[in-house]
Amino acid sequence: MNKQQRIKKNKEFQRVFKKGKSFANRQFIVYLLKGEQEEFRLGLSVSKKVGNAVARNRVKRYIRQAFLELKDDLLPNADYIIIARPQAAKLDFHESKKSLEHVLKIARALPKK
Repeated sequence: MNKQQRIKKNKEFQRVFKKGKSFANRQFIVYLLKGEQEEFRLGLSVSKKVGNAVARNRVKRYIRQAFLELKDDLLPNADYIIIARPQAAKLDFHESKKSLEHVLKIARALPKK
């Protein structure tokens, strides 16, 4: 993912939290804010409750890879913030992707197939 596709600054996170809508399942919470930019942007939040550094980094890698694989189907001009819940650490990549697809379909960011 390139730099234009990342949300890093606290101000940007707060804007999505305040103005966006949230959707959740057991593993992830997704905040979605439609914007004017041409590509989607992604912010990740994985707290220490999820596990040690190895587990948190693995969860973040899985989320990034899932978004790269889903990028053609996602709303292109939106900001996404993904918050991983502790149950996300127990999933492998395919389960994580399936769970993310589920919550994104609830958010209507992915078309239902």
